[in-house]
Amino acid sequence: MAENPSLKLGGLEQTAALGLGPEAPGVAPGAGAAQVLYRRYRPQTFAEVAGQEPIVRTLLNALASGRVAHAYLFTGPRGTGKTSTGRILAKAVNCLVSEGRGEPCNRCESCRAIAESRALDLVEMDAASNRGIDEIRGLRERVAFAPTSARFKVYIVDEVHMLTDAASNALLKTLEEPPRHVIFILATTEPHRMPATILSRCQRFDFRRVGADAVVARLAHIAAQEAIAIEEAGLRLIARSAVGSLRDATNLLQQAATLYGKQVGTAQVEEMLGLVRDERVPRLARQALTGQLAEGLATIQSVVDDGLDLRLFQRQFLEHLRLALLLKAGAGEALDLAEDERRSLEELARGASLSEVLGAIRHFSQADLRQDAYSSLPLELALAESVAARGAGGPRQARESARPEAGAGVIRAPARKSPVGEVPPLAPSPRPVASGVPPAAERPPAPVAAPSAGAASGAAVPPAGPRAAPVAETLEGVRTRWREVLDAARALGRNLDALLRGSCEPVGLEEGVLTLGFFPNRQFHRGELEKAENLRA
Repeated sequence: MAENPSLKLGGLEQTAALGLGPEAPGVAPGAGAAQVLYRRYRPQTFAEVAGQEPIVRTLLNALASGRVAHAYLFTGPRGTGKTSTGRILAKAVNCLVSEGRGEPCNRCESCRAIAESRALDLVEMDAASNRGIDEIRGLRERVAFAPTSARFKVYIVDEVHMLTDAASNALLKTLEEPPRHVIFILATTEPHRMPATILSRCQRFDFRRVGADAVVARLAHIAAQEAIAIEEAGLRLIARSAVGSLRDATNLLQQAATLYGKQVGTAQVEEMLGLVRDERVPRLARQALTGQLAEGLATIQSVVDDGLDLRLFQRQFLEHLRLALLLKAGAGEALDLAEDERRSLEELARGASLSEVLGAIRHFSQADLRQDAYSSLPLELALAESVAARGAGGPRQARESARPEAGAGVIRAPARKSPVGEVPPLAPSPRPVASGVPPAAERPPAPVAAPSAGAASGAAVPPAGPRAAPVAETLEGVRTRWREVLDAARALGRNLDALLRGSCEPVGLEEGVLTLGFFPNRQFHRGELEKAENLRA
Protein backbone atom coordinates (compact mmCIF):
# COMPACT_ATOMS: atom_id res chain seq x y z
CA MET A 1 0.00 0.00 0.00
CA ALA A 2 1.31 3.43 -0.87
CA GLU A 3 2.31 5.79 1.90
CA ASN A 4 -0.49 7.93 3.36
CA PRO A 5 -3.32 6.34 1.41
CA SER A 6 -6.54 8.29 1.16
CA LEU A 7 -9.89 7.10 -0.01
CA LYS A 8 -12.42 9.52 -1.50
CA LEU A 9 -15.93 8.60 -0.42
CA GLY A 10 -18.50 10.95 -1.92
CA GLY A 11 -16.64 14.12 -1.06
CA LEU A 12 -15.24 12.72 2.21
CA GLU A 13 -11.57 12.05 2.57
CA GLN A 14 -10.71 9.08 4.73
CA THR A 15 -7.30 9.50 6.36
CA ALA A 16 -5.95 7.51 9.24
CA ALA A 17 -3.73 8.80 12.01
CA LEU A 18 -0.40 9.86 10.64
CA GLY A 19 2.06 8.38 13.12
CA LEU A 20 5.01 7.82 10.83
CA GLY A 21 8.00 8.70 13.01
CA PRO A 22 10.04 6.69 15.50
CA GLU A 23 7.12 6.96 17.92
CA ALA A 24 4.64 5.29 15.55
CA PRO A 25 4.28 1.57 16.22
CA GLY A 26 5.55 -0.73 13.54
CA VAL A 27 7.38 1.97 11.61
CA ALA A 28 11.15 1.89 11.37
CA PRO A 29 13.03 5.00 12.56
CA GLY A 30 14.24 5.75 9.06
CA ALA A 31 10.84 5.40 7.42
CA GLY A 32 8.99 8.41 6.16
CA ALA A 33 12.08 10.63 6.24
CA ALA A 34 10.42 13.06 3.84
CA GLN A 35 7.55 13.63 6.26
CA VAL A 36 7.45 16.97 8.01
CA LEU A 37 8.37 16.68 11.65
CA TYR A 38 5.04 17.74 13.09
CA ARG A 39 3.37 14.78 11.33
CA ARG A 40 6.09 12.31 12.19
CA TYR A 41 5.97 13.23 15.88
CA ARG A 42 2.23 13.63 16.28
CA PRO A 43 1.18 12.33 19.73
CA GLN A 44 0.12 8.70 19.78
CA THR A 45 -1.23 8.55 23.35
CA PHE A 46 -2.99 10.93 25.69
CA ALA A 47 0.17 11.14 27.80
CA GLU A 48 2.03 12.67 24.85
CA VAL A 49 -0.49 15.50 24.35
CA ALA A 50 1.33 18.59 25.56
CA GLY A 51 -0.23 21.36 27.59
CA GLN A 52 -3.82 20.05 27.71
CA GLU A 53 -3.85 18.17 31.02
CA PRO A 54 -7.45 19.00 32.08
CA ILE A 55 -8.84 17.81 28.74
CA VAL A 56 -6.75 14.64 28.77
CA ARG A 57 -7.81 13.84 32.33
CA THR A 58 -11.49 14.34 31.50
CA LEU A 59 -11.34 12.10 28.43
CA LEU A 60 -9.49 9.36 30.33
CA ASN A 61 -12.10 9.48 33.09
CA ALA A 62 -14.86 9.21 30.49
CA LEU A 63 -13.15 6.19 28.95
CA ALA A 64 -12.59 4.54 32.32
CA SER A 65 -16.23 4.96 33.31
CA GLY A 66 -17.61 4.00 29.91
CA ARG A 67 -19.34 7.35 29.47
CA VAL A 68 -17.99 8.43 26.13
CA ALA A 69 -20.22 11.04 24.52
CA HIS A 70 -21.60 10.70 21.01
CA ALA A 71 -20.31 14.15 19.95
CA TYR A 72 -17.34 16.26 21.02
CA LEU A 73 -16.39 19.79 20.07
CA PHE A 74 -12.68 20.61 20.26
CA THR A 75 -12.00 24.34 20.02
CA GLY A 76 -8.86 26.42 20.38
CA PRO A 77 -5.98 28.06 18.51
CA ARG A 78 -4.21 26.27 15.70
CA GLY A 79 -1.51 23.77 16.50
CA THR A 80 -2.72 22.92 20.00
CA GLY A 81 -3.62 19.26 19.40
CA LYS A 82 -7.33 19.22 18.52
CA THR A 83 -7.26 16.73 15.64
CA SER A 84 -4.39 14.77 17.20
CA THR A 85 -6.45 14.29 20.36
CA GLY A 86 -9.39 13.27 18.18
CA ARG A 87 -7.31 10.54 16.54
CA ILE A 88 -6.05 9.32 19.91
CA LEU A 89 -9.64 9.16 21.17
CA ALA A 90 -10.58 7.15 18.07
CA LYS A 91 -7.82 4.65 18.89
CA ALA A 92 -8.79 4.53 22.55
CA VAL A 93 -12.48 3.69 22.01
CA ASN A 94 -11.55 0.94 19.54
CA CYS A 95 -8.48 -0.49 21.30
CA LEU A 96 -8.73 -4.28 21.66
CA VAL A 97 -6.42 -4.41 24.68
CA SER A 98 -7.84 -1.64 26.85
CA GLU A 99 -11.34 -2.36 25.50
CA GLY A 100 -12.06 1.33 25.27
CA ARG A 101 -11.34 1.95 28.96
CA GLY A 102 -8.12 3.96 28.84
CA GLU A 103 -4.99 4.74 26.86
CA PRO A 104 -4.66 3.02 23.48
CA CYS A 105 -2.08 0.24 23.48
CA ASN A 106 -0.72 1.06 19.99
CA ARG A 107 -0.03 -2.67 19.53
CA CYS A 108 -3.39 -4.27 18.74
CA GLU A 109 -4.71 -4.55 15.21
CA SER A 110 -7.16 -1.67 15.64
CA CYS A 111 -4.52 0.75 16.97
CA ARG A 112 -2.02 -0.28 14.30
CA ALA A 113 -4.60 0.12 11.54
CA ILE A 114 -5.23 3.72 12.59
CA ALA A 115 -1.52 4.44 13.05
CA GLU A 116 -0.67 2.95 9.65
CA SER A 117 -3.40 4.83 7.75
CA ARG A 118 -5.49 1.81 6.81
CA ALA A 119 -8.44 1.99 9.20
CA LEU A 120 -11.73 2.34 7.35
CA ASP A 121 -13.63 3.21 10.53
CA LEU A 122 -11.87 6.53 11.06
CA VAL A 123 -13.22 9.09 8.61
CA GLU A 124 -11.77 12.56 8.52
CA MET A 125 -13.63 15.33 6.73
CA ASP A 126 -12.23 18.77 5.93
CA ALA A 127 -15.24 21.05 6.19
CA ALA A 128 -13.34 23.92 4.58
CA SER A 129 -13.33 22.11 1.22
CA ASN A 130 -16.38 19.87 1.75
CA ARG A 131 -18.77 22.40 3.16
CA GLY A 132 -21.91 21.89 1.13
CA ILE A 133 -25.19 20.14 1.73
CA ASP A 134 -24.36 17.28 -0.65
CA GLU A 135 -21.30 16.23 1.36
CA ILE A 136 -23.26 16.19 4.62
CA ARG A 137 -26.07 14.21 2.99
CA GLY A 138 -23.52 11.63 1.90
CA LEU A 139 -22.18 11.51 5.43
CA ARG A 140 -25.67 10.96 6.84
CA GLU A 141 -26.25 8.04 4.47
CA ARG A 142 -23.03 6.30 5.53
CA VAL A 143 -23.56 6.91 9.25
CA ALA A 144 -26.28 4.25 9.29
CA PHE A 145 -23.82 1.50 8.26
CA ALA A 146 -22.09 -0.42 11.02
CA PRO A 147 -18.29 -0.25 11.41
CA THR A 148 -16.33 -2.67 9.28
CA SER A 149 -14.10 -4.04 12.03
CA ALA A 150 -13.91 -1.60 14.94
CA ARG A 151 -16.25 -1.04 17.86
CA PHE A 152 -17.07 2.56 16.87
CA LYS A 153 -17.01 4.48 13.65
CA VAL A 154 -15.40 7.86 14.35
CA TYR A 155 -15.95 10.94 12.19
CA ILE A 156 -13.53 13.84 12.65
CA VAL A 157 -14.88 17.01 11.01
CA ASP A 158 -12.15 19.66 10.93
CA GLU A 159 -12.88 23.39 10.54
CA VAL A 160 -16.54 22.63 11.13
CA HIS A 161 -17.39 26.33 11.31
CA MET A 162 -16.90 26.49 7.52
CA LEU A 163 -20.04 24.45 6.81
CA THR A 164 -22.85 26.29 5.08
CA ASP A 165 -26.08 26.95 6.96
CA ALA A 166 -27.86 24.20 5.06
CA ALA A 167 -25.03 21.74 5.73
CA SER A 168 -25.02 22.67 9.43
CA ASN A 169 -28.75 22.02 9.66
CA ALA A 170 -28.30 18.65 7.96
CA LEU A 171 -25.53 17.73 10.38
CA LEU A 172 -27.71 18.83 13.28
CA LYS A 173 -30.29 16.14 12.48
CA THR A 174 -27.60 13.46 12.71
CA LEU A 175 -26.31 14.87 16.00
CA GLU A 176 -29.83 14.84 17.44
CA GLU A 177 -30.38 11.13 16.76
CA PRO A 178 -26.94 9.52 16.30
CA PRO A 179 -26.52 5.75 15.90
CA ARG A 180 -24.98 4.04 18.92
CA HIS A 181 -21.90 2.99 16.95
CA VAL A 182 -20.93 6.52 15.78
CA ILE A 183 -18.83 9.19 17.52
CA PHE A 184 -18.48 12.66 16.07
CA ILE A 185 -15.46 14.83 16.85
CA LEU A 186 -15.85 18.39 15.58
CA ALA A 187 -12.80 20.65 15.54
CA THR A 188 -12.78 24.40 15.01
CA THR A 189 -10.76 27.51 15.71
CA GLU A 190 -13.86 29.75 15.60
CA PRO A 191 -16.66 28.29 17.71
CA HIS A 192 -18.54 31.61 17.70
CA ARG A 193 -19.36 31.02 14.03
CA MET A 194 -21.15 27.76 14.74
CA PRO A 195 -24.91 27.46 15.30
CA ALA A 196 -25.92 27.33 18.94
CA THR A 197 -28.01 24.24 18.21
CA ILE A 198 -24.88 22.27 17.30
CA LEU A 199 -22.89 23.65 20.24
CA SER A 200 -25.57 22.53 22.68
CA ARG A 201 -25.42 18.94 21.43
CA CYS A 202 -21.67 18.48 21.89
CA GLN A 203 -19.36 18.15 24.85
CA ARG A 204 -17.08 21.13 24.42
CA PHE A 205 -13.37 21.17 25.24
CA ASP A 206 -11.41 24.40 24.88
CA PHE A 207 -7.77 23.75 24.00
CA ARG A 208 -5.45 26.43 25.32
CA ARG A 209 -2.16 27.61 23.90
CA VAL A 210 0.69 25.33 24.86
CA GLY A 211 2.97 26.85 27.49
CA ALA A 212 6.53 27.77 26.61
CA ASP A 213 8.04 25.15 28.93
CA ALA A 214 5.94 22.37 27.39
CA VAL A 215 6.87 23.52 23.88
CA VAL A 216 10.57 23.61 24.75
CA ALA A 217 10.40 20.13 26.29
CA ARG A 218 8.67 18.72 23.22
CA LEU A 219 11.11 20.40 20.84
CA ALA A 220 14.05 19.09 22.86
CA HIS A 221 12.65 15.56 22.56
CA ILE A 222 12.21 15.90 18.80
CA ALA A 223 15.69 17.40 18.41
CA ALA A 224 17.20 14.48 20.32
CA GLN A 225 15.36 11.97 18.12
CA GLU A 226 16.52 13.75 14.97
CA ALA A 227 20.10 14.30 16.25
CA ILE A 228 19.73 18.08 16.03
CA ALA A 229 22.05 19.96 18.39
CA ILE A 230 20.35 23.20 19.42
CA GLU A 231 20.73 25.33 22.53
CA GLU A 232 17.86 25.74 24.97
CA ALA A 233 17.92 29.50 24.38
CA GLY A 234 17.28 28.84 20.70
CA LEU A 235 14.39 26.52 21.55
CA ARG A 236 12.88 29.21 23.76
CA LEU A 237 13.11 31.74 20.94
CA ILE A 238 11.26 29.29 18.69
CA ALA A 239 8.65 28.63 21.38
CA ARG A 240 8.07 32.33 21.91
CA SER A 241 7.76 32.95 18.18
CA ALA A 242 5.23 30.10 17.83
CA VAL A 243 2.92 31.77 20.40
CA GLY A 244 1.63 28.53 21.89
CA SER A 245 1.28 26.55 18.66
CA LEU A 246 3.26 23.32 18.95
CA ARG A 247 2.84 22.61 15.24
CA ASP A 248 4.29 26.01 14.31
CA ALA A 249 7.17 25.48 16.73
CA THR A 250 7.96 22.07 15.24
CA ASN A 251 7.91 23.53 11.74
CA LEU A 252 10.33 26.27 12.83
CA LEU A 253 12.65 23.65 14.31
CA GLN A 254 12.66 21.73 11.03
CA GLN A 255 13.24 24.97 9.13
CA ALA A 256 16.26 25.74 11.30
CA ALA A 257 17.67 22.24 10.81
CA THR A 258 17.14 22.49 7.06
CA LEU A 259 18.81 25.88 6.90
CA TYR A 260 21.78 25.31 9.20
CA GLY A 261 22.18 21.54 9.44
CA LYS A 262 22.39 19.47 12.59
CA GLN A 263 24.23 22.19 14.57
CA VAL A 264 21.95 25.15 15.23
CA GLY A 265 23.07 28.06 17.41
CA THR A 266 20.98 30.70 19.13
CA ALA A 267 22.33 33.40 16.84
CA GLN A 268 21.24 31.36 13.82
CA VAL A 269 17.74 30.99 15.25
CA GLU A 270 17.60 34.76 15.72
CA GLU A 271 18.72 35.25 12.14
CA MET A 272 16.12 32.80 10.84
CA LEU A 273 13.34 34.50 12.81
CA GLY A 274 14.52 37.95 11.74
CA LEU A 275 15.07 39.06 15.33
CA VAL A 276 17.28 42.00 16.23
CA ARG A 277 20.22 40.36 17.91
CA ASP A 278 21.87 43.34 19.57
CA GLU A 279 20.63 45.52 22.40
CA ARG A 280 18.84 48.09 20.27
CA VAL A 281 15.36 47.05 21.36
CA PRO A 282 15.96 47.52 25.12
CA ARG A 283 18.19 50.50 24.38
CA LEU A 284 15.46 52.31 22.46
CA ALA A 285 13.01 51.47 25.24
CA ARG A 286 15.29 53.09 27.82
CA GLN A 287 15.78 56.13 25.60
CA ALA A 288 12.04 56.55 25.00
CA LEU A 289 11.25 56.30 28.70
CA THR A 290 14.08 58.57 29.85
CA GLY A 291 13.59 61.37 27.34
CA GLN A 292 16.72 60.79 25.23
CA LEU A 293 15.32 61.93 21.90
CA ALA A 294 18.59 62.42 20.00
CA GLU A 295 20.01 59.09 21.15
CA GLY A 296 16.76 57.30 20.31
CA LEU A 297 16.68 58.76 16.81
CA ALA A 298 20.25 57.54 16.32
CA THR A 299 19.21 54.04 17.43
CA ILE A 300 16.35 53.97 14.93
CA GLN A 301 18.69 55.18 12.19
CA SER A 302 21.14 52.37 12.97
CA VAL A 303 18.32 49.85 12.55
CA VAL A 304 17.52 51.42 9.17
CA ASP A 305 21.18 51.42 8.12
CA ASP A 306 21.45 47.70 8.86
CA GLY A 307 18.48 46.98 6.59
CA LEU A 308 16.35 45.35 9.28
CA ASP A 309 12.60 44.94 8.88
CA LEU A 310 11.13 47.90 10.74
CA ARG A 311 7.78 46.20 11.23
CA LEU A 312 9.47 43.28 12.94
CA PHE A 313 11.56 45.71 15.00
CA GLN A 314 8.36 47.51 16.00
CA ARG A 315 6.73 44.24 17.11
CA GLN A 316 9.79 43.34 19.18
CA PHE A 317 9.88 46.80 20.72
CA LEU A 318 6.20 46.66 21.69
CA GLU A 319 6.64 43.17 23.14
CA HIS A 320 9.56 44.49 25.21
CA LEU A 321 7.43 47.35 26.53
CA ARG A 322 4.57 44.94 27.20
CA LEU A 323 6.81 42.81 29.38
CA ALA A 324 8.00 45.92 31.20
CA LEU A 325 4.37 46.93 31.74
CA LEU A 326 3.51 43.53 33.21
CA LEU A 327 6.48 43.72 35.56
CA LYS A 328 5.58 47.28 36.50
CA ALA A 329 2.03 46.19 37.32
CA GLY A 330 3.27 43.26 39.41
CA ALA A 331 2.01 40.62 36.99
CA GLY A 332 5.35 39.30 35.78
CA GLU A 333 5.74 36.24 37.98
CA ALA A 334 4.47 33.83 35.32
CA LEU A 335 6.54 35.33 32.49
CA ASP A 336 8.97 32.93 30.84
CA LEU A 337 12.10 35.09 30.84
CA ALA A 338 15.80 34.45 31.06
CA GLU A 339 17.41 35.80 34.23
CA ASP A 340 19.38 38.57 32.52
CA GLU A 341 16.34 39.61 30.48
CA ARG A 342 14.19 39.76 33.61
CA ARG A 343 16.76 41.93 35.39
CA SER A 344 16.95 44.30 32.43
CA LEU A 345 13.17 44.62 32.25
CA GLU A 346 12.83 45.14 35.99
CA GLU A 347 15.41 47.93 35.83
CA LEU A 348 13.53 49.52 32.94
CA ALA A 349 10.22 49.26 34.82
CA ARG A 350 11.67 50.80 37.97
CA GLY A 351 13.01 53.80 36.07
CA ALA A 352 9.66 54.80 34.53
CA SER A 353 6.17 55.49 35.76
CA LEU A 354 3.20 53.41 34.69
CA SER A 355 1.78 56.30 32.65
CA GLU A 356 5.09 56.72 30.80
CA VAL A 357 5.19 53.04 29.83
CA LEU A 358 1.55 53.17 28.74
CA GLY A 359 2.19 56.30 26.70
CA ALA A 360 5.16 54.76 24.90
CA ILE A 361 3.15 51.63 24.08
CA ARG A 362 0.29 53.75 22.79
CA HIS A 363 2.50 55.95 20.60
CA PHE A 364 4.54 53.11 19.06
CA SER A 365 1.50 50.90 18.50
CA GLN A 366 -0.04 53.73 16.47
CA ALA A 367 3.04 53.99 14.23
CA ASP A 368 1.73 52.80 10.86
CA LEU A 369 4.41 50.99 8.85
CA ARG A 370 2.02 49.20 6.50
CA GLN A 371 2.42 51.63 3.62
CA ASP A 372 6.21 51.71 3.66
CA ALA A 373 8.02 49.20 5.83
CA TYR A 374 11.36 50.88 5.12
CA SER A 375 10.45 54.41 6.18
CA SER A 376 11.54 55.20 9.71
CA LEU A 377 9.37 58.32 10.02
CA PRO A 378 6.47 56.65 11.92
CA LEU A 379 8.89 55.26 14.51
CA GLU A 380 10.68 58.59 14.81
CA LEU A 381 7.39 60.40 15.33
CA ALA A 382 6.34 57.85 17.95
CA LEU A 383 9.63 58.36 19.77
CA ALA A 384 9.28 62.14 19.64
CA GLU A 385 5.71 61.97 20.95
CA SER A 386 6.76 59.69 23.81
CA VAL A 387 9.58 62.01 24.80
CA ALA A 388 7.36 65.10 24.45
CA ALA A 389 4.65 63.55 26.61
CA ARG A 390 7.24 62.67 29.21
CA GLY A 391 8.60 66.22 29.05
CA ALA A 392 5.12 67.56 29.60
CA GLY A 393 5.08 65.46 32.72
CA GLY A 394 1.47 64.49 32.35
CA PRO A 395 -1.12 65.70 34.82
CA ARG A 396 1.24 65.67 37.79
CA GLN A 397 3.63 68.24 36.38
CA ALA A 398 0.75 70.33 35.09
CA ARG A 399 -0.59 70.54 38.60
CA GLU A 400 2.80 71.53 40.00
CA SER A 401 3.48 74.33 37.52
CA ALA A 402 1.84 77.69 38.14
CA ARG A 403 1.75 78.64 34.46
CA PRO A 404 3.07 76.46 31.64
CA GLU A 405 5.44 78.15 29.24
CA ALA A 406 3.20 77.31 26.30
CA GLY A 407 -0.30 76.14 25.91
CA ALA A 408 -1.85 78.19 28.71
CA GLY A 409 -5.38 79.36 28.14
CA VAL A 410 -7.30 81.59 30.51
CA ILE A 411 -10.95 80.92 31.17
CA ARG A 412 -12.72 83.43 33.39
CA ALA A 413 -15.12 82.15 36.01
CA PRO A 414 -16.60 83.72 39.14
CA ALA A 415 -15.08 82.91 42.47
CA ARG A 416 -18.55 82.76 44.01
CA LYS A 417 -21.53 80.58 43.25
CA SER A 418 -24.78 82.08 42.06
CA PRO A 419 -28.31 80.71 41.79
CA VAL A 420 -29.95 79.55 38.61
CA GLY A 421 -31.03 82.27 36.23
CA GLU A 422 -28.72 84.86 37.68
CA VAL A 423 -25.85 86.04 35.54
CA PRO A 424 -22.65 85.70 37.59
CA PRO A 425 -20.43 88.77 37.68
CA LEU A 426 -17.12 88.62 35.89
CA ALA A 427 -14.04 89.40 37.92
CA PRO A 428 -11.89 92.18 36.48
CA SER A 429 -8.57 91.15 35.03
CA PRO A 430 -5.57 93.13 36.32
CA ARG A 431 -3.42 92.12 33.35
CA PRO A 432 -3.78 91.24 29.65
CA VAL A 433 -5.36 87.90 28.90
CA ALA A 434 -2.91 85.21 27.80
CA SER A 435 -3.05 83.07 24.66
CA GLY A 436 -4.99 85.64 22.64
CA VAL A 437 -8.25 85.08 24.50
CA PRO A 438 -10.50 88.19 24.23
CA PRO A 439 -10.90 90.27 27.40
CA ALA A 440 -13.83 89.45 29.61
CA ALA A 441 -15.58 92.72 28.74
CA GLU A 442 -15.77 91.69 25.09
CA ARG A 443 -17.47 88.39 25.90
CA PRO A 444 -21.13 88.49 26.88
CA PRO A 445 -21.75 86.44 30.00
CA ALA A 446 -24.02 83.45 29.68
CA PRO A 447 -26.56 82.31 32.22
CA VAL A 448 -25.77 79.21 34.18
CA ALA A 449 -27.09 76.12 32.38
CA ALA A 450 -25.98 73.28 34.61
CA PRO A 451 -24.27 72.58 37.93
CA SER A 452 -20.54 73.02 37.72
CA ALA A 453 -17.39 73.39 39.76
CA GLY A 454 -15.10 76.33 40.38
CA ALA A 455 -14.11 76.78 36.77
CA ALA A 456 -17.73 76.83 35.63
CA SER A 457 -20.29 79.58 35.95
CA GLY A 458 -22.04 78.45 39.10
CA ALA A 459 -24.04 75.73 40.78
CA ALA A 460 -27.77 75.21 40.46
CA VAL A 461 -30.07 75.33 43.49
CA PRO A 462 -33.73 74.38 43.74
CA PRO A 463 -35.96 77.22 42.48
CA ALA A 464 -38.02 77.31 45.67
CA GLY A 465 -35.07 77.01 48.01
CA PRO A 466 -33.16 79.80 49.71
CA ARG A 467 -30.26 81.47 48.03
CA ALA A 468 -26.99 79.62 48.55
CA ALA A 469 -24.40 81.30 50.68
CA PRO A 470 -21.44 82.62 48.71
CA VAL A 471 -18.48 80.26 48.85
CA ALA A 472 -15.05 81.28 47.67
CA GLU A 473 -13.47 78.72 45.37
CA THR A 474 -9.89 77.58 45.67
CA LEU A 475 -7.65 76.00 43.05
CA GLU A 476 -7.65 72.74 44.96
CA GLY A 477 -11.44 72.81 45.08
CA VAL A 478 -11.62 73.27 41.32
CA ARG A 479 -9.25 70.35 40.80
CA THR A 480 -11.28 68.16 43.12
CA ARG A 481 -14.52 68.98 41.32
CA TRP A 482 -13.06 69.05 37.80
CA ARG A 483 -15.27 66.17 36.73
CA GLU A 484 -18.32 68.26 37.60
CA VAL A 485 -16.94 71.02 35.39
CA LEU A 486 -16.68 68.56 32.52
CA ASP A 487 -20.23 67.36 33.12
CA ALA A 488 -21.45 70.95 33.01
CA ALA A 489 -19.51 71.52 29.79
CA ARG A 490 -21.19 68.49 28.26
CA ALA A 491 -24.58 70.00 29.03
CA LEU A 492 -23.60 73.12 27.08
CA GLY A 493 -23.00 71.04 23.95
CA ARG A 494 -20.49 71.94 21.21
CA ASN A 495 -18.25 69.04 22.39
CA LEU A 496 -16.74 71.32 25.02
CA ASP A 497 -16.22 68.44 27.43
CA ALA A 498 -14.33 66.46 24.76
CA LEU A 499 -12.05 69.45 24.12
CA LEU A 500 -11.38 69.88 27.84
CA ARG A 501 -11.04 66.24 28.82
CA GLY A 502 -7.45 65.03 28.82
CA SER A 503 -6.09 68.15 27.12
CA CYS A 504 -5.66 70.51 30.05
CA GLU A 505 -5.85 70.89 33.80
CA PRO A 506 -6.44 73.81 36.18
CA VAL A 507 -3.09 75.34 37.14
CA GLY A 508 -4.08 78.69 38.63
CA LEU A 509 -6.98 80.60 40.17
CA GLU A 510 -6.58 84.28 41.02
CA GLU A 511 -9.37 86.79 41.59
CA GLY A 512 -11.91 84.61 39.83
CA VAL A 513 -9.66 83.98 36.81
CA LEU A 514 -9.03 80.27 36.17
CA THR A 515 -5.90 79.41 34.22
CA LEU A 516 -5.81 76.15 32.27
CA GLY A 517 -2.51 74.54 31.30
CA PHE A 518 -2.62 72.68 27.98
CA PHE A 519 -0.26 69.82 27.22
CA PRO A 520 2.17 70.40 24.31
CA ASN A 521 0.47 67.84 22.07
CA ARG A 522 -3.01 69.30 22.69
CA GLN A 523 -2.66 72.66 20.97
CA PHE A 524 -5.50 71.80 18.60
CA HIS A 525 -7.86 71.55 21.58
CA ARG A 526 -6.61 74.88 22.87
CA GLY A 527 -7.23 76.53 19.50
CA GLU A 528 -10.76 75.16 19.34
CA LEU A 529 -11.57 76.38 22.84
CA GLU A 530 -10.29 79.87 21.99
CA LYS A 531 -12.81 80.26 19.17
CA ALA A 532 -15.34 83.00 19.84
CA GLU A 533 -18.38 80.72 19.69
CA ASN A 534 -16.86 78.34 22.24
CA LEU A 535 -15.88 81.21 24.51
CA ARG A 536 -19.44 82.51 24.39
CA ALA A 537 -20.73 79.05 25.32
